[in-house]
Amino acid sequence: MAFDSLSDKLQRAFKKLIGKGKLNVSNIKDAMREVRLALLEADVNYLVVKDFIKTVTERAVGSEVLASLNAGQQVIKIVNEELTKLMGGANAKLTWSSSVPTIYLLCGLQGAGKTTMAGKLAGYLKKTGKKPLLAACDIYRPAAIKQLQVVGEKAGVQVFEKGTQDPVLTSKQAVDHARYYGHDVLIIDTAGRLHIDDTLMEELSRIKAAVRPQEILLTVDAMTGQDAVNVAKSFNEKLGIDGIIITKLDSDTRGGAALSARAITGKPIKFAGIGEKLSDIEPFHPDRMASRILGMGDVLTLIEKATESFEAAEAEKAAAKGKQPQDLSLDDFLEQLQQLKKMGPLQNVLGMLPGVGNKLKNVEVDENAMKKPEAIIRSMTVRERRNPDILNASRRKRIAAGAGVSVADVNQLMRQFEQMRKLLKQMMGNKRGLARGMRGIPFM
Repeated sequence: MAFDSLSDKLQRAFKKLIGKGKLNVSNIKDAMREVRLALLEADVNYLVVKDFIKTVTERAVGSEVLASLNAGQQVIKIVNEELTKLMGGANAKLTWSSSVPTIYLLCGLQGAGKTTMAGKLAGYLKKTGKKPLLAACDIYRPAAIKQLQVVGEKAGVQVFEKGTQDPVLTSKQAVDHARYYGHDVLIIDTAGRLHIDDTLMEELSRIKAAVRPQEILLTVDAMTGQDAVNVAKSFNEKLGIDGIIITKLDSDTRGGAALSARAITGKPIKFAGIGEKLSDIEPFHPDRMASRILGMGDVLTLIEKATESFEAAEAEKAAAKGKQPQDLSLDDFLEQLQQLKKMGPLQNVLGMLPGVGNKLKNVEVDENAMKKPEAIIRSMTVRERRNPDILNASRRKRIAAGAGVSVADVNQLMRQFEQMRKLLKQMMGNKRGLARGMRGIPFM
């Protein structure tokens, strides 16, 4: 998962601080040396690391920290605040044009995941009520147009393409098409190269001049570390970008690109790709990322994901049926499990829980773990699924045999079902209750 290696090293350094009680200048500087090494090993830009350590040290050796009974925790608080500042401070939202369509121009090197991200972004905006249009302007990479059509179809978004004609002309026609057919967002997928060259920049500059995009968004591959930052710097100098999208963040255990990009370019990271599915895109929140890095979890994002997956589908369905949480059946529970799958890979979901992410470093989370409860529920009769209170010992024994599991597994599922009832009740009340109830979700 993202930042695993860095998070592990930082937590070891801070553990020593917390164990010392009162701190002195020497303790803090020793800890900062370990933090410095951890950041450099994470492939964070050297100058960024130098400035970061200097700022944290100056704040940490102040009288406020040294006089505190919880000095170690105060240092961690400072690191958390400075990490947040390093990555941009607040979430940088997309800006919108006063006239339609709002145009976003996606650019980047070949292999950065640009075309897939175009589909992810379109799907994300569609969920917010927008009507996006994708424009295929990569005429050089084999099957690039076909790939965009595939991701567009999966996202339920129309793709505008004109084959191998001049991409500048295609982009202008896409704008006209979007206006005529009522698309309020146009996302232009452009060609990439294996490296930055004059031909690439000239074409991008011509498209920029032709359509005047509201924002130019650069996609960079998190796995390339400092190279990604160097690419971002070059694109910004030659083209002028408005924001960055980090791709493949879920596969980068170091985090150098995410930590350096904002500081080097001055441009905010607006989104992050955190999985292979088209739904695996999330707004980049520097404060939440800082919490993940320090092993504090990311409950807010988890709540948002859970709310999106559960509340819209289940709470509304329950309301439509006039159901109260206590009336929900095991059929409803089965649907909840299906919704949980839509939140993304279990490894990523679990990693957002405070104190859990660092413990998953060498743990392989079984993505098939939910097959067992599904088998148990499908082994029940219709009457049993609708009226789970009738499941006595003999029925549970029969169900266990039918599902190929133990009676203990059936009993565990029923306990989880009761937790789900409580969770849904909290969800229908408020999101704070959801945060407390997340541990009731199976396999969490």
